[in-house]
This record gives sequence, C-alpha cells and structure tokens, in this order.
Amino acid sequence: MKLKGNTIEKMVVPEPGKTILQHAKDHEIDWQHMCKRGTCARCRCQVLEGAEFLEEPTEAEHKRLDPEEFDEGFRLGCQALVKTSGIISARNKTYF
Repeated sequence: MKLKGNTIEKMVVPEPGKTILQHAKDHEIDWQHMCKRGTCARCRCQVLEGAEFLEEPTEAEHKRLDPEEFDEGFRLGCQALVKTSGIISARNKTYF
C-alpha cells in the first residue's frame, strides 16, 4: 500500500481489517483526522489505485461524501477498510 500524507509518502504492507487511517497512523504518516467516526471528513483521501481491495463505502461515507466524490475515488480514511491484500495507493486530500 502506498500512502501519501501531508509531509511523507510510504509503502506499507496492507493488513485486512484495518482502515487506511489506521495504516497511516501505525506508520507515522501525517494523515489529517479528528473524529475517526466519518463525520468530520478531515481524513478524506483519494484512492488512486486498488479500490477493489477495499470494503464498500460505509453509511457514514455516503452521508458525508457526494456521489461525484465517489466517482473521483474519494473515501474517508477512517472508514475505508482493507478487505484483501493488494496494491492500494491513497493520498490524504482534506477539504481544508
């Protein structure tokens, strides 16, 4: 998994059952976040590759993100759960 935060980019081994945000925190990647519940959207990210290795968007994501954002590959890092190993590339792209 390739994760790009605000100041660092790292390759990490994806672990099924963990979110993109959990991976970033575990590997000391500066990934904006506040709530971890999907309400603040500070952890918003764009999945550039490997969306098929993630679980489907959660109800919290559907409440917070617009359909156009999903079309462009956006997810909430705190909600985007890895379901299987594979090449995933995500970049933190908060609103502010």
